[in-house]
Amino acid sequence: MTAAAGGSAAEVRIRQAEIGDACDVAALLEVLGYPCTRDEAAERIVLVQSDPRMQLLLAERGGAVCGLVALDIRYSLARGSDLARVTALVVAPQCAGQGIGRRLLQEVERIARRERLARIEVTSNPGRTDAHAFYQRCGYSDGSRHFIKLLGD
Repeated sequence: MTAAAGGSAAEVRIRQAEIGDACDVAALLEVLGYPCTRDEAAERIVLVQSDPRMQLLLAERGGAVCGLVALDIRYSLARGSDLARVTALVVAPQCAGQGIGRRLLQEVERIARRERLARIEVTSNPGRTDAHAFYQRCGYSDGSRHFIKLLGD
């Protein structure tokens, strides 16, 4: 993954991920703490492309991928309506603090409004305090607490 240094978020282009982006997607997922191979990233891109309720968007500056956001639109039985859930958001470390994450969230919000969704949820690991502060600066508030149970051998 290569990312252009400097510049502003206004120079950032947001686009759908394509199969040819698998190396960049894998590298960004590793930054987020979820390593995967290029082939695994390609499989994930194909899966997202095949589901109209999912999106994988890339931020690009000067032709170089510098961030990604994954969006899932799902029905909430409790709320009786669809909502958007951000399942991954990451910016290349060398591009942090340049407004790229904010631009990615703005695109998610634009999509959610277009789909007439009234709610966006973001899950974030409890230890990612910098990410929590970022979401709060972007207008997100603390919500429900999530519990997980890993199912394995």
